[in-house]
Amino acid sequence: MEQVATNVHWHNGEITRTDRENMLSQQGATLWFTGLSGSGKSSIAVALEQALAKRNKLSYRLDGDNIRLGINNNLGFSAEDRTENIRRVGEISKLFVDSGVIVLSSFISPYSNDRDTVRKLHQDNDMPFFEIFVDCSLEEVEKRDPKGLYKKARSGEIKNFTGIDAPYEAPSHPDLHLNTDSQSLETEVDLILELMEKNGLLAAPTSQRNKES
Repeated sequence: MEQVATNVHWHNGEITRTDRENMLSQQGATLWFTGLSGSGKSSIAVALEQALAKRNKLSYRLDGDNIRLGINNNLGFSAEDRTENIRRVGEISKLFVDSGVIVLSSFISPYSNDRDTVRKLHQDNDMPFFEIFVDCSLEEVEKRDPKGLYKKARSGEIKNFTGIDAPYEAPSHPDLHLNTDSQSLETEVDLILELMEKNGLLAAPTSQRNKES
């Protein structure tokens, strides 16, 4: 997005991201959960947050509805507003990662270009980013329909609802592909922890391990 404000300059502090990660004994990263409404994104993030807390890892959940009740309460569900919603969440996620926190971002985020933009934002700042596809069939999520949204969308009461009259572009190469209509919540959390372990996110930062050795 083009910079609108002029005469603004980034102000660097004296404490680096590495300093903050060493204070927390962890590395910041964003885990981005994408999938249809009702696929289980929020449930997985809640369970993962608990699992990480047991390992003394500080994480923070950014949930779609919660964000729209606060910082993004001025956005609707048009294609343009959805893109802006994800852009803002990407920037927020980056700030959390810079603070050394593990971010659990749960958003339908239906457009692949928007998700790619968030990934690039992290990559350009040398920040770990993992896209997790929370896959579930439309038939199953309609059956679950925990908020009654699919029923309203089918009746025409809700317009531009993802999966009904608005598209969902599934990830072509996610870092992890979960199938919540066939996997248990425990299995899903274990798979995510395996991904994190494989990428060094459950160990202390390298700089701190070097100091302790």
